[in-house]
Amino acid sequence: MRPSARLVVSLLLGVLAAGACCAASPPVDEALAAALASPQRSANFIARDGARHPGPELAFFGLKPTLNVLELWPGAGYWTEILAPYLNAHGHYAVALPAPGDVEEDAVVKRWHDRIGPHKDRYGTIGETMLGPKHLEVAPPGSADLILTFRNLHNWIEGGYAEEALAACFKALKPGGILGVEDHRGRTDQAQDPKAESGYVREDYAISLARKAGFELAGASEINANPKDTKDYPKGVWTLPPTLTLGDQDRAKYVAIGESDNFVLKFRKPAGN
Repeated sequence: MRPSARLVVSLLLGVLAAGACCAASPPVDEALAAALASPQRSANFIARDGARHPGPELAFFGLKPTLNVLELWPGAGYWTEILAPYLNAHGHYAVALPAPGDVEEDAVVKRWHDRIGPHKDRYGTIGETMLGPKHLEVAPPGSADLILTFRNLHNWIEGGYAEEALAACFKALKPGGILGVEDHRGRTDQAQDPKAESGYVREDYAISLARKAGFELAGASEINANPKDTKDYPKGVWTLPPTLTLGDQDRAKYVAIGESDNFVLKFRKPAGN
């Protein structure tokens, strides 16, 4: 590594470690810091790092460069740009994409493929499966060390197959393997909407779903907490950045709130299962 690049990584490690301390996460390793600092990451994704805290969150989930990692519904590729190059040399990165048939999700999958296509030399071979109501074999049984999903649980609740999706994760993980879940945190003074139409999910509800699938709660982090988020918007969570569904209507207000309040939960598949 050139001295200038080493300095950038060193400085970034210090910033990330400070953020991780506040979230009770372990330190961010140098390889992950380098992946985050890569000039080949998309500028619009880098701009969201302050809200998403990718380094501390991945460290909290126990990411290591030798792991077999599966990401469920990777969206347009925010996490792919970090995870794929980080795991390329010594681990393995795979994704379970949304099953085809939904116009909106099909468009997201196309954007993901378009984004990763030019970078196969950096990303290596990315395994692909599907996750949907009729596609629940996300990986060979007992093969994954770590399964990650970011802001997707509400979609599976809305689709009526959240329990089945989490059961599929349990089956795919090795004994002792970890499931990391991030999603928009719902209000505790309101019952959970069984369709999660606002995009918000009560944290205790998410925990109960995972426990029903057989998982143990291994930890929770407040790294993505946002106390400004009142969770009572005209278009649900999508009123806030980055979507800003209302366009210019009250835009400054919602930009000032920032991205949603999110829970970050770590679950473990018990040994012997």
